[in-house]
Amino acid sequence: MADVKALRCRECGAEYEAGALYACEWCFGPLECVYDYGHIADRIDRAAIERGPASLWRYKALLPVSTVPGGALHTGFTPLFRARRLGAELGLRELYVKDDTRNPTNSFKDRVTSVALAKAVELGFGTIACASTGNLANAVAGHAASAGLQSFVFVPASIEQAKITATGIFGGTVVAVDGNYDDVNRLCAEVAGTHPWAFVNVNLRPYYSEGSKSLAFETVEQLGWRAPDHCIVPVGSGSLLTKIKKGLDELHKVWLLEEQPQTRISGAQAAGCAPVAHAWEQGWDIVKPVRPETIAKSIAIGDPADGVYAIDVVNETGGAFASVTDDEIVEGIKMLARTEGVFAETAGGVTVATLAKLVADGVVRSDECVVAYITGHGLKTLDAVQGEIETVKTTPRLEDFTAALEAHGIDPRAEAAGRAPVMPFASAASRFAENGD
Repeated sequence: MADVKALRCRECGAEYEAGALYACEWCFGPLECVYDYGHIADRIDRAAIERGPASLWRYKALLPVSTVPGGALHTGFTPLFRARRLGAELGLRELYVKDDTRNPTNSFKDRVTSVALAKAVELGFGTIACASTGNLANAVAGHAASAGLQSFVFVPASIEQAKITATGIFGGTVVAVDGNYDDVNRLCAEVAGTHPWAFVNVNLRPYYSEGSKSLAFETVEQLGWRAPDHCIVPVGSGSLLTKIKKGLDELHKVWLLEEQPQTRISGAQAAGCAPVAHAWEQGWDIVKPVRPETIAKSIAIGDPADGVYAIDVVNETGGAFASVTDDEIVEGIKMLARTEGVFAETAGGVTVATLAKLVADGVVRSDECVVAYITGHGLKTLDAVQGEIETVKTTPRLEDFTAALEAHGIDPRAEAAGRAPVMPFASAASRFAENGD
């Protein structure tokens, strides 16, 4: 069974056999995978990884599965590119964007689903299920279809219709629950105790969450086997942020990185659902649940399971949390699209807007190597930017077209003379400075 030695409670340290178990029987704390890093280090090196498949499975030795099931969709090894124009607008010398919109169902949830589904097959499950705010639903339904498994996905009835459609198209059963994500999650915990299904983020959560580490692995490899100075990570449950830290640490434990990474990790939340950011700002050691009210529905988790652990990581690494309004989220989506040609969903707008705010506040420094994680595609959340796009209307006559351009203040000769202008840093950053919200 791979190199997973056990499941260990993150609270009391109790250990269990690596089965379909997610909570400690003694203190009810969450469980996570424990690896034999010495054994892994003896048989893994950079060259072996670089010869591997162009997917997350090139890091299989650091993932909690023995075999990859047939029919697996091509997940991971998404582009990490130098975001020169966005960096110039924000005043950052070395900014990279990790574009996980390129995954099979267009979000980073393909990573966690790939690992959870492989584990479900390994443990003998025939049905895979999840609680989701949309992206995980897409991923579970799509990967289940590819592997020939039955799927049940539970979502809040209020999520974007595009995500419901993009889930149902794969043929699984979509269950729309009258409530928010926390209501959905509670129902799924009860269903998981009733039916012999593999709930990827309930009874398989210790394995599922390990898929997020692959983002850290890929980032380091794509940077030429060096760790970034600062990462900006969107926060819903908080799991992604904590696993990026774990992934960076593991690369050092198996000597793929010679020195312990000193990466600072900062978290991004929507102001309408920012329980982790608020707890960090207040210096609390608990995260108080909130009722979500934001357009960033994919990270609208009012009672985040890994919130306190995310705070620990941010404090340990010297990062920060920040939250941004819905208007700032839309501006972040538009900024990334306009400068780099990447259309992100609302969670990506949270990441970019938070990055801009942290730059304006002096938390992210201009001389740092910064990586911003874009975790989902904008076609999933079109409603958020409808009404933001202006069109030039004209008849088929050239003179009318010219008049229409003039009416919009557009000089086609000026546009043709060079690239579209980049907004000065001071102007861009000022829109995301602290405004008391």
